[in-house]
Amino acid sequence: MRARPPLTPGPHLVVGLARSGEAAALALRAAGEQVIGCDAGSPQDERLARSAGRLSRAGVEVHLDAPGDDLAARARTLIKSPGVPQHAPAVAAARALGVPVMGELELAWRMLANEFVAVTGTNGKTTTTEWIGHIHRCAGVPVAVAGNVGTAASSLVGSLAPEATVVCEASSFQLEDTLEFAPEVAVLLNLAPDHLDRHGSFEAYAAAKLRIFAKQTAQDISIVPVDLDLALPGEGRRVRFGAGPQAKLRREGERLLWDGEPLIGVGELALPGEHNVLNAMAAAAACMARGLPAGAVAEGLAGFSGVAHRLELVCERDGVAYVNDSKATNVASALVALASFRQPVHLIAGGRAKGEDFGALAPAVAAHCAGVYLLGEAAAELERSLAPAGVPVRVLGDLERAVRIAATAARPGEVVLLSPACASFDQYRSFEERGEHFRALARGGDG
Repeated sequence: MRARPPLTPGPHLVVGLARSGEAAALALRAAGEQVIGCDAGSPQDERLARSAGRLSRAGVEVHLDAPGDDLAARARTLIKSPGVPQHAPAVAAARALGVPVMGELELAWRMLANEFVAVTGTNGKTTTTEWIGHIHRCAGVPVAVAGNVGTAASSLVGSLAPEATVVCEASSFQLEDTLEFAPEVAVLLNLAPDHLDRHGSFEAYAAAKLRIFAKQTAQDISIVPVDLDLALPGEGRRVRFGAGPQAKLRREGERLLWDGEPLIGVGELALPGEHNVLNAMAAAAACMARGLPAGAVAEGLAGFSGVAHRLELVCERDGVAYVNDSKATNVASALVALASFRQPVHLIAGGRAKGEDFGALAPAVAAHCAGVYLLGEAAAELERSLAPAGVPVRVLGDLERAVRIAATAARPGEVVLLSPACASFDQYRSFEERGEHFRALARGGDG
């Protein structure tokens, strides 16, 4: 493994003190660095107040309800949490002063002397990241799963054995703030429009994703779909997955093959759906390219139980299945969810729009849905976009009403599916909180 670039000099200004920012600040303090933390959020926010308390006790100078532009002049490096936009006052002030700006993922990578397998893409990141971690455990290889999936990578600093592999999900928000980040294995699953409200265009979004390869050397591995028609940056060795002879990990009928040798039958994969066949192929390619034993890879592919909030069967009541797909925060992900069901679907969608065209959902709604129940800020836009589907659409405002009315309309053998195609931040603090509320409502509670 290559030596990492050194930490940039302090004092460090950490902007955004949620999960990633708190972890970054604590890791820097544990390394003896001077840290200032700021967050524009209110001290009345209980989660933020608890985070601020932990940071203060660790010796971090904390500022809440503070944009941080006046603090930038005191810093020699700014560490940006993924949720903080590029135009945030502290970030803009730092750049104007020539202060280096990097993200929490870059910081963690510099501070961890461990091999990294990084996974990005529009859809399937969490599933594939966790699947790769599961395969490593089947192979007896020490592993820590982190990144955008829930555990901030910098929280691992000081706690990992040198032989452990870090498998991390890397979002476009994290990757756009990398400088020298060069994982030993980088995986790109797919690319479709997403987060256009943040990045401004698909081209900018794609460029952020492709930064996962940009600093790789010839000793590194780049896992990419065989049908990806984009020039890739970096010097990593390309390992392709998909259908066709150019794929090192390819599907041939109902079998997956690695370098021409049978690995596992498609019917043996733990998770159903064509999208999960591709996720499994990417996970297998990453693990086989690292030299994990084929038997352990096949065992891991067959024994993985999936992840929360992604096509998660919550319960069945009165013959109706309730499925939590709260992690479907974009149109492409909701399309994958709808295509996963043959029985009629009662779709609950809506939330905060991300600049996508909801019209792409209409054909799938027409093909799969018995009814659609809309909530959140994007409800009116979704209602207009789905009108051509010819399916009953109701604007209901919130999740409680949507679940109640969908449950009343659904018949035995049908599905009530939460697959919002939108972010959660208009009504919830995260897609996880939205999914947990849906679980409670589906099971007959009040959330």
